[in-house]
Amino acid sequence: MHERIAAQSVIEELLRQQRAVPPRSSFARFWGYSPLAADSVAWYLGAQGEIEVGKNLSRFPPEWRVFHALPIGTAGADIDHLVLGPGGIFTINTKHHRGKKIWVGQRSLLVNGQKQPYLHNSTFEATRVTKMLRERMPQLPPAQAVLTLVSPASITIKKRPDDVQVLDANYLRRWLLKRPVALAEPDLVTLAAVVDSPATWSAPTSPPIPNLMAQFAELDGEVRTARVRRIIWKLLTIAMLTALVVFVGLPGLEALAKSFFETL
Repeated sequence: MHERIAAQSVIEELLRQQRAVPPRSSFARFWGYSPLAADSVAWYLGAQGEIEVGKNLSRFPPEWRVFHALPIGTAGADIDHLVLGPGGIFTINTKHHRGKKIWVGQRSLLVNGQKQPYLHNSTFEATRVTKMLRERMPQLPPAQAVLTLVSPASITIKKRPDDVQVLDANYLRRWLLKRPVALAEPDLVTLAAVVDSPATWSAPTSPPIPNLMAQFAELDGEVRTARVRRIIWKLLTIAMLTALVVFVGLPGLEALAKSFFETL
């Protein structure tokens, strides 16, 4: 299981959904239309978030072990990241909310004012992993649930949840390394072997996708190129509108340019 990559399950589902999307026309490519289907956007953003967290977790000292996208249950669910170290066992649930405002209470979490089930889901994952691992190593400490948020505008913690640590992804690695010692090295070696065994986890619900990262890299490149094209066209339009306001002075054009600029 150590060969599974960050966001593997999310990327697999993203690519499956994109198979049904027809290729973009030359016109759509020229104007920067996204290659992503509407239903694929959340999967794409989720993959970006998990990949970013995976990069941060790759810089741990050797006594720590990190696993990604571990399949659990029968509905295609997975554990985004499972971290084992001297500080204990941690299930990391990653959410990508770039530019969003996060509000955290003892039992609830809001994203831009909309309630999300992240605290409940994170607790459920940790409880589930604890039960699975204790079937093989009964004396293990419980897994600790961590919810890590990628690129939020802000995180306001009104009252800390009892069972879930909520963190900006930038501080995840530092927080983990500061945990008090809970596991000795011999236990970590045994535990890592248990986690690394495919028999510990659910069987994949879908066949593997060949050249997974190459396909994702190609799609990611197309998405980024389309975004750049859209920005260029918007900037050119703004420049043209501004020139008309300055040199021609068409009535109401200045307000139109301002309104267009605010949509960026």
